[in-house]
Amino acid sequence: MAQDSHLSTSLPPALAGAHTVLATPAGAISLYRAQPSGSASAGPVLLLIHSVNAAASAAELAPLYAHYSPQRPVVAMELPGYGLSDRSDRPYTLRLMTDAVHAVIAHVRAAQGGAPVDVLAVSLACEFAARASVEAPNSIARLALVSPTGFSGKRRHYGPAGSSRGVAWLHRVVSHPVWAQGLFDALTRPGVVRYFLKRTWGAAQIDEALWRYCVQTARQPGARHAPLYFLAAHLFSADVNTVYEALACPVWMSMATRGDFTDYRGRDTVQDRANWHIHRMEGGALPYFEDLRQFAVLLDPFWQAQSQAV
Repeated sequence: MAQDSHLSTSLPPALAGAHTVLATPAGAISLYRAQPSGSASAGPVLLLIHSVNAAASAAELAPLYAHYSPQRPVVAMELPGYGLSDRSDRPYTLRLMTDAVHAVIAHVRAAQGGAPVDVLAVSLACEFAARASVEAPNSIARLALVSPTGFSGKRRHYGPAGSSRGVAWLHRVVSHPVWAQGLFDALTRPGVVRYFLKRTWGAAQIDEALWRYCVQTARQPGARHAPLYFLAAHLFSADVNTVYEALACPVWMSMATRGDFTDYRGRDTVQDRANWHIHRMEGGALPYFEDLRQFAVLLDPFWQAQSQAV
């Protein structure tokens, strides 16, 4: 692994398989890669992107990574500020996150002869993946959005291109050096992490391995920087409806039925588009932890049908 003072040296890998750190303009990006043997290794790479919260990492992708890695090449990335990626003290913006996705996609495509990749993103990362697809239309073949943000409430967001919903004064308050670390430590206490995971699941029973890793990753040097920008809404797109409506590739989307993330009223702007395939998935915002088989029943035909089409 590349040496960098902003990379964690004590956090264990979130996933199995080969782990590398890719140098990019968005900083050092942590990548996990699993390559199946035989003919399955010739298929397009599936890139997995975790959500954004106070204690995010590629551990959120563990069931999907394990499910797909025997079938096709899989790469799971960790966004700037999370996991084993660069957690330095710098602005964490939509541009930074999207550029990290662009860099990883370019790296993966170069290794497979320039072919586009399939991408699955979770929650807020769906906005970054969608933006990357719109900005580089030939880079993503198929895009799966799991519990995507940007569809809740009655308000639609058609702000200036590339703008965020960030509140500058709020970030100044929460990131004040006198109390920033104490505030973050309070938000990531084991009991608080469990509370938020229960809200994500919409149930008392959560994945205990994920909870343990969340607690551990939130205690790494620099762990507070990206989450405090997230807390001040700097990573939410003010033009998200414009971005989603501009997607030209095939899109698969799942909607949670339990927990804090069940409002998808805004899907009315895309649900009648031929390239969008929207599914109600029983469970919380990370439904593949609860019923991986049923999740795959809904998602796998999307990958397969599109592969046959091309």
